[in-house]
Amino acid sequence: MKIKIILLIFFTCLLFSQEEQPYPPLDLITIPTSGTLPKGTYALETLLTKNGGILPKFLLGVSDHFTFGISFGVQKFIGTGDFIKNKSYPEVHIKYRLYEETESMPAIAIGLNTQGYGKYNEAKERYEHKALGVYFVASRNWDVLGNLGFHIGINKNLIEKHDKDTNLFFGFDKEINRSFSFLAEYNFARNDDGEQNSEGIFIRDGKGYLNLGLQWSATQNLMLEININDFLKNNTYIQEETNKQFDSMSREVKIIYFEQF
Repeated sequence: MKIKIILLIFFTCLLFSQEEQPYPPLDLITIPTSGTLPKGTYALETLLTKNGGILPKFLLGVSDHFTFGISFGVQKFIGTGDFIKNKSYPEVHIKYRLYEETESMPAIAIGLNTQGYGKYNEAKERYEHKALGVYFVASRNWDVLGNLGFHIGINKNLIEKHDKDTNLFFGFDKEINRSFSFLAEYNFARNDDGEQNSEGIFIRDGKGYLNLGLQWSATQNLMLEININDFLKNNTYIQEETNKQFDSMSREVKIIYFEQF
């Protein structure tokens, strides 16, 4: 019965929601696109993660080609007990679009993203899921019953410890109607397969990270997103108290508010 109610609400929103997405996606779920914020636009993004975690982000369109932002993650923000800061200082997001998309060439952007995902391990000086670090990404769009965007990139994390291989990622976004878009991405995680067992907490399977999402432009200034991360269950976690194993596939909610000034 619950599944039927959820499906009914979803298809009702799909039929009657008419708010067009205001600008190309800046990111899919965790990987970047070549999209940047329009000049004079700011975005406040809040990611609600597993175990009561929260990851707020502020982004500013300095120019039509240059976007700057900061983010600050907190674990156990929702729930009982004390919350835990990932770091004592914010992480940085910088993106500059080098070339605009044409009929024969994709848009190309260069960027820096120091924000990883999950807990930050101070002893190992790394996030549970590493940040991208420095990256190049190319994006190309087609009109196939609504916009279809394909994105492919390369990145290298020189900050976090262990396994500094060059990594690859790709993904796509597909408009379902004017309000809804389907998102999918795959991160090969070539720079994160050197540690198969980290302090007995998790075991990596070397399959990379497949993430899926649904984005809804609810109003002219608000977008909501529901994501499923690690669909291939690349990581297996071990609960220290009971020594039980469970997979790392998780659900997240992202809220994006944007405005011009």
